[in-house]
Formats: sequence, C-alpha cells, structure tokens
Amino acid sequence: MFFQHVYDKTLAQASYFIGCQKAGVAAVIDPKRDVDTYLDIAKQNNMTITHVMETHIHADFLSGARELAALTGAKLYLSDEGGPGWEYEFDHVGLKDGTTFMVGNLKMETLHTPGHTPACVTFVVGDAAFVGDTLFMPDYGTARADFPGGDAHVLFRSIRKVLSLPPETRLFLCHDYKAAGREEFLWETTVAAERAGNIHVHDGVTEDEFVTMRTSRDAQLGMPRLILPSIQVNMRAGELPPAEDNGQRYLKIPLNML
Repeated sequence: MFFQHVYDKTLAQASYFIGCQKAGVAAVIDPKRDVDTYLDIAKQNNMTITHVMETHIHADFLSGARELAALTGAKLYLSDEGGPGWEYEFDHVGLKDGTTFMVGNLKMETLHTPGHTPACVTFVVGDAAFVGDTLFMPDYGTARADFPGGDAHVLFRSIRKVLSLPPETRLFLCHDYKAAGREEFLWETTVAAERAGNIHVHDGVTEDEFVTMRTSRDAQLGMPRLILPSIQVNMRAGELPPAEDNGQRYLKIPLNML
C-alpha cells in the first residue's frame, strides 16, 4: 500500500493519500480545498485517484472533496447517515456500517462511528484506521459532541467500537491541536496507546464519567473559527452555494444564533 499524509498546520488538519501501486489507483481521505496537492502526488507516483472519501461533514475547514472528484472522475464516498440538516443531494456512494469496497487490491471497510456528528465514519484498511475527528492524540483526548446531531453517549460507544480493533491497529486522525507541552504536531497513534493513555477515554473510564466530562468541556468551547463557511460548503460536499440573481455567491450569517 502506498501511503502519504498531507498536514496543514494552519488548519491543524491531516488528510491522507492511499494507493494500490499494483493497480495504479488511489483514494484520498478528507481532502482540503487545495486539491492540487493530491493531484501532484498522484502524478508523481503514476496513480489515478478513483476514490474520494469523507469521514464526516467538517466544521473547521473547507472540503475539496467534490472538486477533487470532479477533476479526476473519482467516486465520492460518504455516510448516508446524515441526520437533521442533511438536505443537499449530490452524486455519491452512500456508506453504512459494514460497507466494504475495493481501491485496487486494497479492501476498505466502513465503521459507522457517530457522536461527533451523525455522519461520522471510520475507514479501515489492513492494520490502519482513519478515524476522522472521533479521537485525537492520547494527550489531547476526544472530539466535541455538541454539534447538531452530536451525542456524548453515542460518541463514547463509537470510540469503544474503534478501540475494539486489534491493539496494534494504527489510528490516523483528521486533526491535531498539539497538546500543551508537546513540541510537534502528531496525527498517528495506535489502539493500544489510546486505550492505555487517552486523557478522556482510557480503559477504565465509564460511559457516565465520559459524558459528564464531555458535556462540561463542550459547554466551555467556542465555535470553530471556520464553522459558518465550512458547514454551508461541506453540506454540499465542497460545492459553493448557488449564485443569487446578481450572479454572486454568498455565505449566510445567522445573526439570531450568534
């Protein structure tokens, strides 16, 4: 398996390029808006991007999923479990818990892991799992559960589902915010490391304890800096809002909710 991460320090965000070198095809997971990055990796390694995959609807950066799929002819893969507000229809391959598909000779399995959002999924290939925002590095903890459709109880169960994978399974994260005292950004951990040392959900933490912690912590968090543009664009899989009568595209600001 060919593998390359793309980390954007400005967004504190990691995306992933996974390829089957024998078949010459590749998948990109959680692409950012700068899609030329992935096109360059594909060109340099003589691969064609055939799959574009989203772990969830991102609230903190603009997705490049639809643009990358349009430029390459790739299929777009995302959860069918959209929940309230999943109102935009677009051409995609819907994923449910247990859905499998092939990227060349690489078998990808989908785990539905909601809680952060209703549409969160984890992609498992071999000894690697791409968990989106469900988990962070052990010293940083877990994702918030206060977005629309989020649920701390559900998130706890999803995390335990991920942590039931074999201990040596490598977990690749969508974000790292670099916990206090750590010098470098990190986006790869393991099931064993999370179970032993995750500050929010290590082995021994009960569901009730987690929910109490998560609910209290979420109440103190502000909105992500890019949430207003991100949600409006990413609900359309990265497509900008339609133009108004004057030909301009606008993002809406819900004044009564700020």
